[in-house]
Amino acid sequence: MKKILFMSLLAGAFVLTACDPAQEKVDNNTVYSSESDILNGISFKQYADETYTTLADDGNYIAYQTTPGRQIQIFNTRSDGSMNLLASGASGKFTLKPGRGSDPHQSVSIRALNSDGSVTTTQTTLTVYVQQELDPQIRLLASDVYGSKTWTWDPSVSGTVWGNMGYCGGAGSDVGISGNGQWWGIDNSDEFNNQLQHSEGGVNHGDGDLNAYMVISDEGIITSYDANGNVIRSGAYTVENWDPSGEWKIGDLRTDAILWPWVINTDAKLPSQVGWGTGAYEIVYLTADKLTLVYPGEKAAAGGLGSWEEATYWHFKSSSDLQGMLAGYEKTTGKDWTWDTSVSGTVWGNMGYCGGAGSEVGISGNGQWWGIDSSDEFNNQLQHSEGGVNHGDGNLDAYMTIGNDGMITSYAADGSVIRNGVYELKAIDGNEWKIGELKTDAILWPWVINTDAKLPSQVGWGPGAYEIVYLTADKMTLVYPGEKAAAGGLGSWEEATYWHFKAK
Repeated sequence: MKKILFMSLLAGAFVLTACDPAQEKVDNNTVYSSESDILNGISFKQYADETYTTLADDGNYIAYQTTPGRQIQIFNTRSDGSMNLLASGASGKFTLKPGRGSDPHQSVSIRALNSDGSVTTTQTTLTVYVQQELDPQIRLLASDVYGSKTWTWDPSVSGTVWGNMGYCGGAGSDVGISGNGQWWGIDNSDEFNNQLQHSEGGVNHGDGDLNAYMVISDEGIITSYDANGNVIRSGAYTVENWDPSGEWKIGDLRTDAILWPWVINTDAKLPSQVGWGTGAYEIVYLTADKLTLVYPGEKAAAGGLGSWEEATYWHFKSSSDLQGMLAGYEKTTGKDWTWDTSVSGTVWGNMGYCGGAGSEVGISGNGQWWGIDSSDEFNNQLQHSEGGVNHGDGNLDAYMTIGNDGMITSYAADGSVIRNGVYELKAIDGNEWKIGELKTDAILWPWVINTDAKLPSQVGWGPGAYEIVYLTADKMTLVYPGEKAAAGGLGSWEEATYWHFKAK
């Protein structure tokens, strides 16, 4: 029975791919007597760009052509052993971009359905470009997957973004988390214009604006922009003395190109110009979404840490590296997430599909109607769970691991596996409600409320993926609309489901 079912599904898949009138004439009567028949009848061209215009021997963008036209499937295997279909049809295109450190020689499988119902499968190897593994500090600064990361001013730490502080010593992370040691600082865009004595030439170059930003690339370049996207300055950077276990600083950032780069009360001098200290910004706090730098004044450099002499601080934040915040770069195994009662006291429930700033759902629980607030309460809501049972994720101590290999594994409180599966992460720019979509069936308590325990991939409405309305390195809130909410759209206040998680 299993073989018959497999053949039926495979035949259906090939039929579905044979409907493109632009494809060449297909010989569906061919019987492949050997694997070499498949390989001899297919050619590959590799390109360096996604527009398929620049040929490259190790290109990641691959076009294939069968001659004569024959229906095939091209696939490779995920880390969990499941099949990842790359392309199907008599001709087509697919992308091979293995992660950094992977073997550039990538094996793909080619499968053909013959007219007699048999299947012929073979493999071939394509050599593609693999970017080398980044150092952990560059992953955090510039992202491990996107090639660059956007940073802007962060007033959330202490209400201020740049100013002076005592060179206090102790845990540098406390400067980045709570603003420890700070004396004074700039708290709005207008205030920058009152502090132009600290700026080169006594003018606001555009980085004296809370909406200014800088892009840090994994190729060692920082480019600072004003709020309108005009370049202010650009230059190289290096990270030196990296030590994530350091108490005060975890490394030094050597550059002249960050936003508002001047050391306070020095007549607008850069660390590289002042003549004391290391000449590089001290990195006292760095996560996937937060960066705090410090540089000592002359007396502070002479007196050392704990002297409480004047130093300068800079607070930055980033929301552009969804992968870094979701799966983390600190551990090779990925990041653990568990239920979060701190937002509104509840972790899963229903809400109005309110619209507006989706971040408010994650920060204050905006729009929520009802929710589960304890492990016991999950057992009173088993009508929303597959099979009407608690699989173990109906416990506030359950957790899930989201890895950089594209897998999510959910665990009961005792560490036993509940479910696992692949995920796809899609970033969405310029959307007030959501910053991305998470497509998976493997999260904790994954069901949309009041749907007889259906997943977003099963309900038949909406995006088919959880809407990420709020995400930091520590917090994540997901939302999925009910049927009426999907039809009525954001602002309809029809029923939707929410999930609150925190980093474990």
